[in-house]
Amino acid sequence: MLKAILQIAGIFVLLLVLTLITLTLKNRNADGPSVLFPGGALVSGELHAGPDPDWSFTDDVFVIELQTNSPISSRRIFVMESDGKVYVPSGYMRSFLGKLWKEWAFQVEDGSSLVVARINGVRYERDLQRISDPSVVAGVAEKLAQKYAGGASPEAVAQIEQSVADGDTWIFEMAPRS
Repeated sequence: MLKAILQIAGIFVLLLVLTLITLTLKNRNADGPSVLFPGGALVSGELHAGPDPDWSFTDDVFVIELQTNSPISSRRIFVMESDGKVYVPSGYMRSFLGKLWKEWAFQVEDGSSLVVARINGVRYERDLQRISDPSVVAGVAEKLAQKYAGGASPEAVAQIEQSVADGDTWIFEMAPRS
């Protein structure tokens, strides 16, 4: 009886693994990511031209789609505006899971910083620049805590600032391409 139960459990695990692999492969060429899986190039939507918009509209946007160009891959990510500039975070950077899950951030750090962000159906060509200036981090941390951590309490902001200082969280400015 135990042998039959183990065989059935093994079949379910195998089916789950095959399903995840299939969905990952199927989605990697899609126009953007799904909720769980990275996608391909962001091709639909108007390409923004002209001066930068007032990024404060991102206060009402929970996640954006961000496409790296080398290699081409897209994912959903948090976004926040601070002092007229727009930023994206990447957490868990020193953890084992982060090193697997946040591969895009390591690629950006290694020089593949050109990205495309799709926000409300509009695509923006940007250059990600990691920030560490404490005065800039403070404003971004306050916005991050306010938007995603249930409020900008001094404790929550200090915790985010410490996470950035420790290298557990990376913050990137989505600067205009030069």
